[in-house]
Amino acid sequence: MSFTNAPDLEARAAVVKQDLDNVLHPIVQHKSLEQNQMVIVGGQGSTIVDANGNTYLDAMAGLWCVNIGYGRTELATIAAEQMQQIAYYPHTAMNLPAAELAEKLNGLMGGGYHTYFVNSGSEANEAGFKIARQYQKQERKGEFRYKTVSRYWAYHGTTMSTLAAGGMGERKGKFEPMDGSFVHAAPPACYRCPFGLTYPSCELACVKNMESTILGEGPESVAEVIVEPIMSGMGIQVPPDEYLPEVEKICRKYGILLHVDEVINGFGRTGKMFGHQHYGVSPDIMAVAKGIVSAYLPIAATVVKNEVFQSFYGDAAENRQVAQVNTYGGHPAAAAVAVRNIEIMQEERLADRAAELGAYLMDGLKTLYSRKHVGDVRGKGLLIGVELVLDRASKEPVPAGLIGGVVEFCRDNGVIVGRSGGGVRYSNTITLCPPLVITRGECDRLVEVLDKAMGWLEGKLSATA
Repeated sequence: MSFTNAPDLEARAAVVKQDLDNVLHPIVQHKSLEQNQMVIVGGQGSTIVDANGNTYLDAMAGLWCVNIGYGRTELATIAAEQMQQIAYYPHTAMNLPAAELAEKLNGLMGGGYHTYFVNSGSEANEAGFKIARQYQKQERKGEFRYKTVSRYWAYHGTTMSTLAAGGMGERKGKFEPMDGSFVHAAPPACYRCPFGLTYPSCELACVKNMESTILGEGPESVAEVIVEPIMSGMGIQVPPDEYLPEVEKICRKYGILLHVDEVINGFGRTGKMFGHQHYGVSPDIMAVAKGIVSAYLPIAATVVKNEVFQSFYGDAAENRQVAQVNTYGGHPAAAAVAVRNIEIMQEERLADRAAELGAYLMDGLKTLYSRKHVGDVRGKGLLIGVELVLDRASKEPVPAGLIGGVVEFCRDNGVIVGRSGGGVRYSNTITLCPPLVITRGECDRLVEVLDKAMGWLEGKLSATA
């Protein structure tokens, strides 16, 4: 069954029945799918099309990932050509596309890195945990460095270990108890400082808290610190400029590896190729996914500094090699598509475009401060959050049900937006992560629909006052 440009209601009804009878969807309640029967059949640029012929501005780039936009048919040709040559062979041998992709990643990092390929961001972080632990065992004899320090309300994936590393209680609560080797420090959330302080007079209390956490656990037990440069799930928390450099200093001070999660931040999203490049830090381990291939095929990677790589290099008898394998890692077709995806980003200067259009969109969104329930507008590049509050003085969050209503209002008016997933306290931010090819006109439309949504929210809250 296939769809043409013209709506085919009979075909749509058949797909809906087939889906509801057979598919287990992630993170959404199936009862809600019975009412919201959206069947996506096409897309171009920043726009997606459903089976009814409705178009939507996708201000979330799918799931934070379609960075170069929809409809790049040349990538299908590249995948087909590679599959006709060699579709698959395990990455225990070499293949040209994966070698090219690793070289590109090394170049984007300024040199000095090797890349291990996996399929998803969760797997990239999971591999990073293993590499950090194995590295520390091999390099620091007599120390048992196995812990990862993360931040509360962080998001690093959906496997058991990445959930444990993440700091979102509501996401991992149904699967607890978790592995106790993951510990947490306070996040750099200036709008809602965990210590009730104000930047810069706070003197980066969140960094001091991280060092205290490391000292409390014992530095000799800590293998790594993992951070997203900008925390996405918590509602696009942009840290002070000094934050990441100070975290890096702590890592160097105690012999701890710095693991940077660029799964969402990476590949032009924040106005630079990688989010950490705004802050001048040098990761020991970096997880990338999503924008690496703009979701055209599944591929992700764990990128490690050469100093880390050297720990795994030696004679076979030494048994120092990475104790990790991935069936589809370095998949030739996915790697070939990822190479071209990155070339498109470079040719079209999409990181620069994200910086330019992000500033333009931010200016538009700041006009929403005229609406009394907009508490904070923050972001970098085309990664932006609009936090909604009942009252600006108290910063009491708008309830989750009404945040869901704002998302639905926007969708009903042809714009797809997201919401933060940080639990009860941090679920009140509208998240925006559009394709990097979004136009100024589409930015204007996004602001216009959000403004109308704020009017809808004001009416709902006034009615219940």
